[in-house]
Amino acid sequence: MLKNKNYLLPLIIAAALAVGIFIGGKLNFNDTPEKLFSTNSKKDKLNRLIDYIDYEYVDDVNTDSIVDVTVNNILNKLDPHSVYIPKREAAKVAENMKGDFVGVGVSFYMYKDSLAVIRPIEGGPSMKAGIRAGDRILMADNDTLYGKELSSREIVSKLKGDNKTSIKLLVYRPSEKKTLKIDLKRAEVPLQSVDAYYLLASDLGYIKINRFAESTYREFKSALNQLQKQGITKLALDLRDNPGGYLGIAEQIADEFLEDDKLILFTKNKSGAIEKAYASKRGNFEDGEIYVLINEKSASASEIVAGALQDNDRGTIIGRRSFGKGLVQREMGLGDGSSVRLTVSRYYTPTGRSIQRSYENGTEDYYKQFYKRYENGEMRSADSIKIADSLVFKTPKGKIVYGGGGIIPDIFVPINATQEEAWVNSMLDSGFMSFYVFEYLDMHRNTYNEISPNEFILNFVVNDEMVDDFMYYAEDRGLNIDLTPYKENLKLYIKATMAEQLYDENIQQQILKQNDAMLEAVLHVAEADEADVETAQYQETE
Repeated sequence: MLKNKNYLLPLIIAAALAVGIFIGGKLNFNDTPEKLFSTNSKKDKLNRLIDYIDYEYVDDVNTDSIVDVTVNNILNKLDPHSVYIPKREAAKVAENMKGDFVGVGVSFYMYKDSLAVIRPIEGGPSMKAGIRAGDRILMADNDTLYGKELSSREIVSKLKGDNKTSIKLLVYRPSEKKTLKIDLKRAEVPLQSVDAYYLLASDLGYIKINRFAESTYREFKSALNQLQKQGITKLALDLRDNPGGYLGIAEQIADEFLEDDKLILFTKNKSGAIEKAYASKRGNFEDGEIYVLINEKSASASEIVAGALQDNDRGTIIGRRSFGKGLVQREMGLGDGSSVRLTVSRYYTPTGRSIQRSYENGTEDYYKQFYKRYENGEMRSADSIKIADSLVFKTPKGKIVYGGGGIIPDIFVPINATQEEAWVNSMLDSGFMSFYVFEYLDMHRNTYNEISPNEFILNFVVNDEMVDDFMYYAEDRGLNIDLTPYKENLKLYIKATMAEQLYDENIQQQILKQNDAMLEAVLHVAEADEADVETAQYQETE
């Protein structure tokens, strides 16, 4: 027995020593003994409160919702761009930023209790399987999709699934008055972040990007390559209304236009550590003319691209002052499927500008200050933009640029009356006109089946009768606004919406941009640049 005790004694001493070393490593000599051996008081307080409500509170309470509110309130005390992503929204947010989802690939309405296909999505399995615009999907496997009050969320859940899994669809085609059985396999369906790309002139291309997702650089590069094959030497990059996205994607796109080793941006974190991003050798539009279009809703990654080019004396920034977001977020999981996007650093343009607007008076004031731009006149006149003298910077070639509150363009284009009409944006965003166009096309699909996109752009005219029909449609559904003064604008919007449903966003954008003031400014500057080049060449030959 004594022998066994002697054998255990060194083990006991060794264990005690290990515990002592561990405690010593954690010890803060300002801590009291009580605090040293207690749990983290801040975390413990929240945990205990939730437990008390779960087990002791007199009524049943959904403590998950309480936690969501608590997290939102905490983040609201930090900055306007640190946000909480609940578990129920996580998948949708991830899809949007990834640039694709797994499903059958249709854009649809619930129309008279039926799932009506607006159009199959380009590159998706439904298009490959022969599903057409106007088709009604009646059943998905054994699930009935008609005659029920199903929400869009419920329908999407029945159509989505794992990649390469089979699904049987029962489809009714009104134009042929027949029912079809279609078997297909779910696949990755692209969520396009490049809305459009086409020629503005024989040597001038146009690309519009709506966000900076994982797939954006690949889409952009493909569009740029296609335009270069058509002979462009100039490019209009449209970042209007683009709220941003991944920092790395913005760096890749800026890299296409900047010479090797040019600084794109740098970031600084809480500890003061600085990370710099430089252009690499892979850019293949470094010699082409570049025009970047921005407006008051261009933010974050959009501002990184515009700022990097402006500070490197590269190209021309056209439009209105951008939003003013100079913070970088990182997404962090919370262990239950939810996550937070927490601000971890600030970014600065190559000249050292921070373009982040002040949020010292809280989130509500932060957004109020943004909307005051519409009231103080700066949307109509560059002279109304207020800049602090301390925020003046110079580019390598001596051009004056400004920090603190967005990127100020090199060429200002005022907002026009049509853009200021709130009802126009509201009507387009709500899908009101889109639904009218769907009903119209549903009755006239055979008329448009043989019209090519180019023929539609050049020759199709929305007549007064169709506009009057839309106005009656709007009035019958409670839109109590006199639309008569806007008939010409309505013709443009109706035609563009028809193009989207008949073809795709690319054709829609070509129609919408026909009377675009910023594109007119681009064409004017491009012509002036070309005249300057021709003059310089003439002088050289002299």
